[in-house]
Amino acid sequence: MKRIRYTAFAGLALALPMVASLAFATPVPNSVQMNPRIFNDCPTSILTPTNAYPALIEYAETKQTCAGFANRHNWRFSSDGGATPISFMNGDIFGVDLDLTLSGTGESEGGIEIAPWYSQDVGGQFNVRTTDGEIAVFGHVLPFYSFTANHGVTYVKGNPIHLSVLYRPRDNAPPNYGTMTYSIVYNGTPYTSGPLNMDGCNFGEQPIYGCYGILNFARVGGFVQNFLGTGGAAGTYDAKWQNVIFETAPTPAKSATWGRIKTLYR
Repeated sequence: MKRIRYTAFAGLALALPMVASLAFATPVPNSVQMNPRIFNDCPTSILTPTNAYPALIEYAETKQTCAGFANRHNWRFSSDGGATPISFMNGDIFGVDLDLTLSGTGESEGGIEIAPWYSQDVGGQFNVRTTDGEIAVFGHVLPFYSFTANHGVTYVKGNPIHLSVLYRPRDNAPPNYGTMTYSIVYNGTPYTSGPLNMDGCNFGEQPIYGCYGILNFARVGGFVQNFLGTGGAAGTYDAKWQNVIFETAPTPAKSATWGRIKTLYR
């Protein structure tokens, strides 16, 4: 498992020289907030959420017999026992690392979600889709990347896939744009996007929300979107996020903590 974790968090140690002048106070989650039925095109479906963070987060759903598009559910990292989601700032640095499994007779898509301030319930998606197996990242402030297009990797329903994302704010300004690095491990093989520059912003809003990064008041977590009518009258849809790890860089003063982080990857 250490080899898998390396794909996301080894980069945290490398971030220190670029940000040594900053003191980070990235919130550390102790729980997640469950948010079912963000889209609720089938309100009569039977939904069973499970919150056993960090070992397991799950949305199991059945009997989506309604007309319409989809039911969508998400979860967000929380630092107060799940009462409220964490609002992440543009200058925070963090990594998310987890195992995702999508299964059932119905079709769905899901993964990691990083949602900007202006769309906190439906954000940028590190997306795994069962209909055609596409694995890609897209939406809102996230740089686009397709593991399917770049590496020929496609997901098969019922299999676990390891997803990792690493956000480095750097200066949140040219030439040191904030960056995202996406990584997966699938069927024992690791793949990575490498660091990708974040996009710009609306400069009129920059004093409040920042720029070239996730923007202030972002939400981070996971999502699943179950497509109606794809599993029959008794169709089942199940999304599991397991072994969830949230890692953040310490303040530069805590040099001993850097040593602890580095030992994880030896």
